Amino acid sequence: MGKVYIVGAGPGDPDLITVKGLRAIQQADIILYDRLVNKELLKHARPDAELIFVGKLPNYHGVIQERIHTLLVQLGRHKVVTRLKGGDPFVFGRGAEEAEVLADADIPYEIVPGITAGIAAPAYAGIPVTHRDYSSSFAIVTGHMREGKDDSIKWHSLTGIDTLAIYMGVGNLPYICEQLLENGKPAHTPVALIHWGTTEVQRTVTGTLETIVDIVKNEQIANPSMIVVGDVVNVREKIQWFEKEQYYKQLKSVSV
Repeated sequence: MGKVYIVGAGPGDPDLITVKGLRAIQQADIILYDRLVNKELLKHARPDAELIFVGKLPNYHGVIQERIHTLLVQLGRHKVVTRLKGGDPFVFGRGAEEAEVLADADIPYEIVPGITAGIAAPAYAGIPVTHRDYSSSFAIVTGHMREGKDDSIKWHSLTGIDTLAIYMGVGNLPYICEQLLENGKPAHTPVALIHWGTTEVQRTVTGTLETIVDIVKNEQIANPSMIVVGDVVNVREKIQWFEKEQYYKQLKSVSV
């Protein structure tokens, strides 16, 4: 009898995979993996394991998700399948939908949580999502919405939360800033965008709700990027570590 493991692969740094997640990769007959999964993790698969890419592109999410559901049911009946998803499968990862499909088909499955980018990317940028002096509340928010359409986000509630981590919202950044400002967030509220967080190409830019749109445009920041809104962004000035570490590594390699 088969079984499916729905595994969070973490935010990008392959060393951030959990022990249980790594074990699920190592024992799988088949691995279905997403676009943002670090390919280094696939090196831990068995030599005879089948690797199937099921990454999504803009405007094709629905079609590919249905295909993933079909594959999970067909393969999961007789094989050990690891469904490898970026970040955590239950944080904007549609892992719950896949689990529901498996439950309906009476196929055994297990959820293996992963480190989500909303915590990890800020940490690698030197930004704590909570801090005793600056933030006692924290919320994660989807950045996928269209202005005036399909926007169910309760912006008026979010403005009272100290720190916001907004996923995949670069394309909607002007609208996000507009909504936060209109609902009471001060214009001087610090904002950071962390591009490809926790990876060797991580890049961070900072500004305020009033200035960040122009900064992001000028710096040509694109997705995948995590948006962090709140006073905790200012802590970065003192404790940013990862990008400094990468910079010194580059200097060392050039000098050698």
